[in-house]
Amino acid sequence: MHTILEAIHKSIDQSLKKNYVDALTLALTINDKGIPENFEAVGKKILEADSNIDAVQLVPDGIIRYTYPLKENQAALGIDILNNKKYRAEALKAIQTKRMYFAGPFELKQGGLGILGRIAIYKENRFWGFSAVIIRFNTLLNKPEIKKIDPSKYFFQISKVNPLTHKETFFLETSEKLNPENAVVSIVPDGDWTLYLVNKKPNELLFTFTVRSLLALILALLIGFLTTSFFRKPAELEKLLKEQAAKLLKNEIKFKSVFDQAAVGITYVDTVTGQLLEANKKYCDLLGYTEQEIKQKNIQAIVHPDDLEESLANFEKLRQGIIREYATERRHITKSGATIWIKLTVSPLWEVNSFPTNHIAIAEDVTQRKLAEEAIYNSQKRIESLINTIDGIVWECDAKTLEFNFISKKVEDILGFTSQEWINTPNFWIDHIYPADKESALSFCYEQTSKKLNHDFEYRMIAKDGSIVWVRDIVNVIVENGEAQRLRGIMIDVTKTKEIEKDLNNSFHLVTEQNKRLLNFSYIVSHNLRSHTSNISSIVDLIEHSESEEEKEEMIQLLKSVSDSLNETMLNLNEVVNIQTNVGIVTEDLNLKQYIDNTINILADQIELKGVNIISSIDEAIQINYNPAYLQSILYNLISNAIRYSHPERHPEIYIDCYTENEKTVLKVSDNGIGIDLDKNGHKIFGMYKTFSNHKEAKGIGLFITKNQIDAMGGSITVESKPDLGTTFKVYIS
Repeated sequence: MHTILEAIHKSIDQSLKKNYVDALTLALTINDKGIPENFEAVGKKILEADSNIDAVQLVPDGIIRYTYPLKENQAALGIDILNNKKYRAEALKAIQTKRMYFAGPFELKQGGLGILGRIAIYKENRFWGFSAVIIRFNTLLNKPEIKKIDPSKYFFQISKVNPLTHKETFFLETSEKLNPENAVVSIVPDGDWTLYLVNKKPNELLFTFTVRSLLALILALLIGFLTTSFFRKPAELEKLLKEQAAKLLKNEIKFKSVFDQAAVGITYVDTVTGQLLEANKKYCDLLGYTEQEIKQKNIQAIVHPDDLEESLANFEKLRQGIIREYATERRHITKSGATIWIKLTVSPLWEVNSFPTNHIAIAEDVTQRKLAEEAIYNSQKRIESLINTIDGIVWECDAKTLEFNFISKKVEDILGFTSQEWINTPNFWIDHIYPADKESALSFCYEQTSKKLNHDFEYRMIAKDGSIVWVRDIVNVIVENGEAQRLRGIMIDVTKTKEIEKDLNNSFHLVTEQNKRLLNFSYIVSHNLRSHTSNISSIVDLIEHSESEEEKEEMIQLLKSVSDSLNETMLNLNEVVNIQTNVGIVTEDLNLKQYIDNTINILADQIELKGVNIISSIDEAIQINYNPAYLQSILYNLISNAIRYSHPERHPEIYIDCYTENEKTVLKVSDNGIGIDLDKNGHKIFGMYKTFSNHKEAKGIGLFITKNQIDAMGGSITVESKPDLGTTFKVYIS
């Protein structure tokens, strides 16, 4: 009965230890920020690999947030186990013991009787939550060892002291009454369960014992007879036996000599318990123990705590026959408490398909190498940390293929990509150069590299969010054996500098344009005012020397005409000044068709007088953001000019259209009028007081003011015309 119950206990214990590894595997999905990654994929693999598990959970801060599979276990989501009386006591036990604890059996929220194995997870020495596996109670008890129990002789029972009522609860239904005197008992500490195997017929053993005692007596007499017969064998058999014994002793001495004098540590280990059975001198010296002391140790006592989990997992794989041998590097604790690194090779000492017994472990001290590797790694981390503090992207690539093998983390701040994203894509740099700069940047880089010259150039790159980033790339060409092998450099974000430079250029162009306008305006003012003042001066002189009142009256009327002309000139100049000095121009959303209709209504008399046919294709839904007064003035000047300069020999027609070109709204006004000779007058068409026809109403101010208004709104105007064929004006609205 002890053997049967021990087999059941061992089977359950092995399942629980495997569940411990599964829970740790699940915990590894939690990243440094405390957020699980690939939880469902890992959960799926765990369930596929371990048929004993029905579900897995992650329980941050004691609240069930993640479960797989979700559909069958959705009812459990949101349960706060640390504040739930039903679950709290056993959850706290997992935290207090700092090992995996199996709560239950109890009724699950998602239905059925189940067991919850929980292990407390810590991040940066702070409690994060639990990693848990759910095992249906029937799944746990679905063991061959339990099924093999002879129901005519025994019955099996499992119980636990309820943490709330503190009474023992039995979980398996049976009609048999449990008598502790007829039972053997075993405790499973990972769940505080008590296992019972109860004898249904305890008195039947007396008969069995009597029969077996008689058989044992008969067998003892038979063995005594055979032994006596054996020692009466001829002397030749005894001699052969001595010779074989001598050979075995010789081989044992030879092996013992090799074992003791080996340059590496060798030890025998019990595969089931992990107990060290024997060790050579090198192994004892390695750990600082005597041979007798080492035999009192097991692997839990000598393996560093951080490596113990992996060691126990490998032992479990050996015991289950998943592996027969393995090699690894791990830390051991010496007698003095120091930590050493060993290279370990483990080989079995049992036949294939046999039950695991002992294995041999060969240990080689690699502490110095590991310390050197750690120093190199720390040095690399320091260099990498230093590089990542530089305000620019430090990089290295192949000089021929431009395939990058290093990129600093600063790339995340400047371009939004991770270093891994960049390195994993061979043509990443080429693919992310701004298309308009790609050809020139690559051409310059290849040319300078072929000449083995360090270079410094600027170009644009496309960031992860789609924005455009200007970089200055300072490149150092690494030459080996006369050939450019690698390129190293630093990319500096100069976007703000470029924007400042652009703003300065825009300001410079604006000032230059304003200066040109100011100079042109000063010429206009000087010319026109001088002309009017000269006329006034001459007329005044004539008035003073006039001989009759009639002549004087005539001169006064002429003076009035010149004065009116001067006043009109001053009004025109004042309007131009207002346009060019109006910085805060008020704009609003305007309906273009409505303003065109208003202009046509204003010019209705002229349209009717000349019989003009206006054809407009402007949609009622078109809205533009513009200054209302400027829009009305521009439409009035363009349409009135088309009416004024209509061809005398044909019916006047004006076409008005609106469309989009290069993301700008274009207002197009065409006519079939007298047209303009652009070869002759194109340079003065938008000049002030520049006329290019003999029409009596031509003053040369309308188009000048129109262009100034369009320029002030950030737009532009173009003209296409041929004499006697007509004219087309296009207004580009930003």
